[in-house]
Amino acid sequence: MSDLELLLPGQADTLVRGLRSFPLREFGSGGWNQQHENLEKLNMQAILDASGGQGEPIQELLVTHGKIPILVEELITVEMWKQKVFPVLCRLEDFKPQNTFPIYMVVHHEASIANLLETVFFHKEVCESAEDTILDLVDYCHRKLTLLVARSGHCMPPEEAGSQDSTPMQELQKQAELMEFEIALKALSVLRYITDCVDSLSLSTLSRMLSTHNLPCLLVELLEHSPWSRRQEGGKLQRFEEGRWQTVAPSEQQKLSKLDGQVWIALYNLLLSPEAWARYCLTSFAKGQLLKLRAFLTDTLLDQLPNLADLQNFLARLALAETQTPKKDLVLEQIPEIWERLEQENRGRWQAIAKHQLRHVFSPSEQELRMQARRWAETYRLDVLEAMAPERPRCGYCHAEASKRCSRCQSEWYCCRECQVKHWEKHGKACVLAAQGDRAK
Repeated sequence: MSDLELLLPGQADTLVRGLRSFPLREFGSGGWNQQHENLEKLNMQAILDASGGQGEPIQELLVTHGKIPILVEELITVEMWKQKVFPVLCRLEDFKPQNTFPIYMVVHHEASIANLLETVFFHKEVCESAEDTILDLVDYCHRKLTLLVARSGHCMPPEEAGSQDSTPMQELQKQAELMEFEIALKALSVLRYITDCVDSLSLSTLSRMLSTHNLPCLLVELLEHSPWSRRQEGGKLQRFEEGRWQTVAPSEQQKLSKLDGQVWIALYNLLLSPEAWARYCLTSFAKGQLLKLRAFLTDTLLDQLPNLADLQNFLARLALAETQTPKKDLVLEQIPEIWERLEQENRGRWQAIAKHQLRHVFSPSEQELRMQARRWAETYRLDVLEAMAPERPRCGYCHAEASKRCSRCQSEWYCCRECQVKHWEKHGKACVLAAQGDRAK
């Protein structure tokens, strides 16, 4: 493993072996919280291993013990919880929690799993070990990218800073919305890694990607809208990178972003694979969409991704190709089943689940919160978090570069004393809990 170890090899093996699926009703329970903490440890160790370049045992353990399908099911289950149960909790008038950390952990669970999958799916054997759940994962990625395209046409993703007058639940909703944007970007990376395996995917998976969802056309729309880029007042270009919006220097604006690169590689994999192209129906609409790519294939782009010259030649031939009418052949194929099964199991019970979790999970006592704070402090070790950080920490209030850390909890950063004072109203409760948890160790 990497020089900085969060988990010893034996510990990692035990945590991976213990991964299991939880019923939607049990999200937020004691057993679920323990698994969430274990996933966070595996997630952080996987990132440390990948960045250290010394082998990736977490990925190997997940494949060996057949746990990738479990992660996919957990990912889709928490996605459904956020769509069906979380809005009910937000609407309950008698639910005014003093501390939203327990709910935040469930909301954040999807991002944790998506991040772990993004890290390990780089390896082709992980895609193969997903087995039939690869269909469910393709559907999941399609849902996220479709929402990403839809939102880019109406408004920009929300900023991190919230109104100082927001209630805790309103603030949590804003955080969840920002998180949704970041999760969609992780889904794009996962989808690109799936396309790396296009020649070994099942016919049902190829059909799902090319016919049911027409992913090539969706990827073209992503390039057109580029939801991870925006222009500020004054014409400054910003890109969403490393978890935040960053201003791009004029000399760097022609440089291909990582996310644009993921889209181009996915398109290259899908369009230039003989196996995939043989199953793609080139309708007049699809041809028109794909030919839009020619405008993006500039000399500057080709210098950065030389392999796209093959795609440019492909599009030149495509311009002369005859279009096809959609085929209506009778075909027997597998379909994803996790989302539909979960919906059938819980249909009509969303409010009952929300009220059960309100009473038994999301209204903890002060003592329970202190115990949980101690466990969070053990999970999110500062030395590990700092090793994973791509840059200097940001101020918890204004998000400028920060050099001062809260002396009590040691977990929040500030650029100056004034920002720390302004942020205390929101940070205070979390600070006290974290400090109590640290003293309880």
